Amino acid sequence: MENITALGGDVYEIDTRMAGYTSITAGYLILGDRPCLVETGTSTSAPVVRDALTALGVGPGDLATVVVTHIHLDHAGGVGDIAGFYPDAEIVVHEKGARHLADPSRLMASARMVWGDKLDTLFGELSPTEASRIRALGDTGTIDLGNGRTLNSHYSPGHARHHVGLIDSGTGDLYVGDAAGVYLPETGDLRPATPPPDFDLRTALDSIALFEALGPQRLLFSHYGPVADVQEILGRSAEELRVWVDTTRQARTEEMELDHAAAMVRERTRSRYAALNMDETTAERFELLSGPTSNVAGILHWLDRVQP
Repeated sequence: MENITALGGDVYEIDTRMAGYTSITAGYLILGDRPCLVETGTSTSAPVVRDALTALGVGPGDLATVVVTHIHLDHAGGVGDIAGFYPDAEIVVHEKGARHLADPSRLMASARMVWGDKLDTLFGELSPTEASRIRALGDTGTIDLGNGRTLNSHYSPGHARHHVGLIDSGTGDLYVGDAAGVYLPETGDLRPATPPPDFDLRTALDSIALFEALGPQRLLFSHYGPVADVQEILGRSAEELRVWVDTTRQARTEEMELDHAAAMVRERTRSRYAALNMDETTAERFELLSGPTSNVAGILHWLDRVQP
């Protein structure tokens, strides 16, 4: 299948084809004795992911674990559907997100307020998962991949208070979710992901420092794909956060409304991203991955909290 890429070490990248786009959100299958899916993508992507797993030889009774880095709908919106397709799989999430997978009503209501009519097209509806099938992780946790191989979870808030990073003991791959920002493989662009309501600069920088300390061999971005230049990209991740926070802080000092602040930050940072000077489709995809309005709104929310 053209949406499956072998990454070595029995790891396969699956393009979930979010909202019909390519290379927006990746799921990853670790195909060992105990197959594990990292990130489900959206609800509307669940059949795409199921078909990819089938093509890789994983049937309804074969998937051992589904783990999500956090419960935002582009990462975990398909959990309920995937849990239905694979009735023996354990669903693993940080303890601060577990109740929302069991009862998604509040999460969906909040998402509906943010996205409005776009919600159905972009994400679909997160279906509930039986609470008995959910394993809630603390600050650290271990997922058994079989044959002594483990996927080790590390609490990494900043982007979201229920976010974890996951490192594979067999490959040294670190699944970074959104805690290191979003990466566009065609151009090498990296942009922060700082949506409301959970963004916190110090916590986000601490999470990046934790990722560095784990010594990964490779970063696997949910948006999007593998990156081998670990130190360079994590350094860039921290730099981008500071640039966006400093620029948003200036807009706030000038008492700009959100739309004007986002427009200013977009223009002030435009030269940092080759994608915005490429074709319209690439630029549109980059904006969808990590839009300035959402990022600036999250930073303003944090500034209002720490500097009222």
